[in-house]
Amino acid sequence: MTAPGTLRVAAAQASSEAGDVAANVATARALVTTAADRGARVVVLPELFLTGYAASVWDHESGLDLEDPRLALLAEVAADRGVVVVTSAAVRRALDETTLSVVLVDATGEVSAPYDKQHLCGEERGFFTPGDHGATVVVDGWDLGLGICYDGCFPEHAAAAAAGGAMAYLCPSAYFTGAEHRRDLYYAARAIDNGIYVVFAGLAGRCGDRNFSGGSAVYDPEGRPLARAGDEDPAVVVADLDPAEVARVQGEVNPVALDRLDTQGKRVRVTL
Repeated sequence: MTAPGTLRVAAAQASSEAGDVAANVATARALVTTAADRGARVVVLPELFLTGYAASVWDHESGLDLEDPRLALLAEVAADRGVVVVTSAAVRRALDETTLSVVLVDATGEVSAPYDKQHLCGEERGFFTPGDHGATVVVDGWDLGLGICYDGCFPEHAAAAAAGGAMAYLCPSAYFTGAEHRRDLYYAARAIDNGIYVVFAGLAGRCGDRNFSGGSAVYDPEGRPLARAGDEDPAVVVADLDPAEVARVQGEVNPVALDRLDTQGKRVRVTL
């Protein structure tokens, strides 16, 4: 198989209005336009960006229908600029089921939700149904694994994506102010754990009654930030992903992804 070419990606952040899909779509459209102006082919936006990260608006009625006409402006900019948008929302799945999901808008403007957050965190557990499968989206020959925020805190989640062929791991996220240390460690670690790129988009500003810390970044396969924002609202960071760098790191520099054992075997306990 021929290796893909370089892929320019953007991680974008801004504040989200709790429950105001129309306002959030307008902000998303502006962020995508800025990223496209800088040559991005894939744009990652934060967790629950379209519907708001605020428990006060988490109910079944506020879950997004993927055919919601308010998404048209985002679909239009994706199609007009030829970009793939990876964002997130509360999505209505069934009469009594809402998921915390990746909302994918492809370069033709088609909207789908291929991945539901598997590792729900804190008060999310009282509102959302956890996902039951991983997901990868393929763009220009790049396998891009999907995760959402807390998923990226579990090494096995990104490892499963890498084992399935992913060369990058995309994580819409939302970190409360004060958690910056953990935020900056987790996603750099997922990159170096697997020798892949990680694209992290963090919610910024205030949503509901909480403040969020941003920190959107693109990490290289050795866990170094190629580009990273602070807590600015809004901000867009852009970087180029290179398949040769993934191959170099995995094959020569840090082959932990290739050397990882399927099992650690039984554990022997010695009491002295």
